Amino acid sequence: MKRVQWLATCLIFPLVLLLSACSADLKDYQGSTPEFNLFEYFEGETKAWGMVQDYTDKQTRRFEVVIVGTVQGDQITLVEDFVFDDGELDQRIWTIDRLADGTYKGRADDIIGEAKGEVVGNALRWQYEFELEVDGSTYAVAFDDWMYRQDDKHLFNLTSIRKFGMEVGTITLFFQKQ
Repeated sequence: MKRVQWLATCLIFPLVLLLSACSADLKDYQGSTPEFNLFEYFEGETKAWGMVQDYTDKQTRRFEVVIVGTVQGDQITLVEDFVFDDGELDQRIWTIDRLADGTYKGRADDIIGEAKGEVVGNALRWQYEFELEVDGSTYAVAFDDWMYRQDDKHLFNLTSIRKFGMEVGTITLFFQKQ
């Protein structure tokens, strides 16, 4: 029995490492257009529609969100008002700073520490730890957002939700600038 466990560990662990190393590289979007300008896109009102899927790809929630962005210098405040398909209402307020090197850092009440973001071409990668509430319990999970600017009004967002390095869910969002 120990030999089978050892063999499984020797075969599965390298495979998991290999698969987790295979991810998109932000540099792949160099030169893609339209160029993503976070402050320009989110200033004013934006609406979004999205869904959450669990690790089996089953849709578990749907939601709409209205986002109002206010820019002051190198900082944008995003007030996000969510309405979920079960009637739940939620609000998140982001404060995002544009740093001298062109990257971003952000804060919100349910974010653990700071979010970090970088733009290349039409893509923004936004990463952070999030306090996810599920059935009355709270879990710290990692969010890896990839936003893609489609045109002046449209933006797509794909998010991987991970716990202990394993994907436990995804979020798909479509944004429309008003």
